[in-house]
Amino acid sequence: MRKIKVRGSIKILLLVSAVACGTALFLAARSQAAGPAPITPQQTESAHAPTTPTETFTGMITDTRCGAKHSAKVGLSAADCTRACVHAGEHFALVDGEKAYVLAGDPAALKHLAGDRVKVAGTLNGNTIAVVSVTELDPKAE
Repeated sequence: MRKIKVRGSIKILLLVSAVACGTALFLAARSQAAGPAPITPQQTESAHAPTTPTETFTGMITDTRCGAKHSAKVGLSAADCTRACVHAGEHFALVDGEKAYVLAGDPAALKHLAGDRVKVAGTLNGNTIAVVSVTELDPKAE
């Protein structure tokens, strides 16, 4: 007689569990259909606020292999040598005197201005600049 009570208790437990799971799935589907909660302007501003300030740097766009000294033996201009080295796996770099920074940003803009003196705006992290914008410096202004 005791076995019958245990089986009945197990059946009730399984039924209650199934109802609880079904209710949870229903509520999850209903909240998913409602969509995400609206974003307030304060949340938008904090999500887009830069963590570090943007700085400006000037120098010549080159690559991490050659730096400021491109080999004359290669027979390429500084711009073409930079593009060839980057194509081979090196990174764009900004060289200003003894300082050198790795550039991380829009490769098309960096490739276009390779070998030129530029002004770079971005955020510095270690020796890497996350490029926000890059503009060519007027050679007549220097």
